[in-house]
Amino acid sequence: MYKRILVATDGSELSDKAVQSAIALAADLKAELIALKVVPYYPQSYFEGAAPIDTRAIADVEKKWQESAQQVVGAVVTAGAERGVTVQGLTAKSDLVSETVIKTATAQNCDLIVMASHGRNGLKRLLLGSETQHVLTHSHIPVLVLRP
Repeated sequence: MYKRILVATDGSELSDKAVQSAIALAADLKAELIALKVVPYYPQSYFEGAAPIDTRAIADVEKKWQESAQQVVGAVVTAGAERGVTVQGLTAKSDLVSETVIKTATAQNCDLIVMASHGRNGLKRLLLGSETQHVLTHSHIPVLVLRP
């Protein structure tokens, strides 16, 4: 059935539930798991008159975000090892989370993507957007969505 599963995580309580489900599924199927955390770029303003930001400060913030992402995927690797699941932890730097999830799953030859969803609908979904919805809409790889 599924041999390589990608689980997208942001380290939140909701995504931790998706991680635990993905680990359990991978254990049951004897599949490999790819844990992905997408790290954003530091937002920059290009408006005239905006105060310039020290590039070293930006680099420090982005470094801390990267280290935090490594901890998040490292925790998934550890949790998988406790269940006998081989987990590869990956981080990617991008502001386009859903596109990065799809590209990584494709590049890693995954045959399933596991993600959490807040289950927002109506105006909240329109205003806040949904990375999960975008992955569902654009992925050619099956997506398992876990809701609270």
